[in-house]
Amino acid sequence: MKQNNLLRMDNVGIVVESLDETIPFFLELGLELEGRAFIEGEWAGRITGLHNQSVEIAMMVTPDRNSRLELSRFINPEVIADHRNAPVNSLGYLRVMFAVADIDDTLNRLYKHGAQLVEEVVQYQDAYRLCYIRGPEGILIGIAQPLK
Repeated sequence: MKQNNLLRMDNVGIVVESLDETIPFFLELGLELEGRAFIEGEWAGRITGLHNQSVEIAMMVTPDRNSRLELSRFINPEVIADHRNAPVNSLGYLRVMFAVADIDDTLNRLYKHGAQLVEEVVQYQDAYRLCYIRGPEGILIGIAQPLK
């Protein structure tokens, strides 16, 4: 029997242009700002392959403290590709799904931060009401309200 060494998923990362515009959106969604920091130096470049990198990060955490979202703003080197407005079926495209208690209330609060509904809120069987929205900078996220 294969031994499983996986302990947990620590975080999902999203590269953004502005932490100051993106953090309030995720605060309104219900995440908490765990901290902000600059990551730079030779050691960081050895991990990412981007030598001489300088990145400002904001670590956001869910209320249960089990999941994290790392927002990164690259200072050096400059961002070389932009996938923010790619369709959801693009290869390698990332979307994060959040469970919420009230999808309508959540959407109304996020609309005030520029969120745009991708299509519509739908119900999946008797299990969920869910939708995709575009947040700041076109970031694609999913929101799901469990019905049970």
